[in-house]
Amino acid sequence: MGRIQEFDTTEVVRAARGIFWQRGYESASLPDLERATGIGRSSLYHAFGSKRGLFDAAVQSYLDEVVRPRLRPLTGSTITPDAVEDYLNGLRSSLTDDTSPAREGCLLINTAGAPIGRDADVARTIAGYRAELRGAVGAGVRASAPALDDARQAALADAVTALVIAALALVRVVPEEAARGLDTAVALVREGRRTAGSQSVAVR
Repeated sequence: MGRIQEFDTTEVVRAARGIFWQRGYESASLPDLERATGIGRSSLYHAFGSKRGLFDAAVQSYLDEVVRPRLRPLTGSTITPDAVEDYLNGLRSSLTDDTSPAREGCLLINTAGAPIGRDADVARTIAGYRAELRGAVGAGVRASAPALDDARQAALADAVTALVIAALALVRVVPEEAARGLDTAVALVREGRRTAGSQSVAVR
C-alpha cells in the first residue's frame, strides 16, 4: 500500500524556495530544509526524489509565483505606455524594502554565480529566464516609445535588461547601487520616450 502524503506540496515548495533563495543551493542543508518545511527528509525525498528535485520545484515556483506576476503587465495583449516604467519603479521599491524577499536578489541570478549554475539544465533555465525578462522589457519599451526605430528600441531594451539584472545581482551587497541602477533604467526609458516624441513631431 502506497504512502499517504500528509502535507501541502505547494506550501512545502514555497518554504524550501525561501531557504534556497536566502542561502543558495549548496548552502541549504537538509536540516535547514526540514525545519523550513516542517517535514522530514524521508518525506522530502519521497515527494521530490532528492534535494535537487526540491530545488528544481522551488525554481519553477519562483518563476510562476514571483517572476511572471511582476512581468505580467509587460506580457499581456495590451501593454500601456507606462508599463515598463511602472515595472522598474515597483522593482526598485521591492529592492529597497528591508522586509521584502527581493532584498535577497533574484534566485536565478544568484544561482548563476553558484556551482550549480554550471549544470546544463540549470543553465538553460537561467538563460530562459533572461530571455523571458528581455522579451518582457522589449515589449514594454515598444509600448513606451513606439516611434523609435527597431534598432533603438532593441538597444534600449538591452540596456534596461542589463540594468535590471545588475540591480538584482547587487542588492544583497550594495542596495543603494541597485536602486541607482534602476533609476538610470527609468531615465533611459523616459529619454527614449522623449526621443520618440521628437521624431514623431519631426515627421509631421
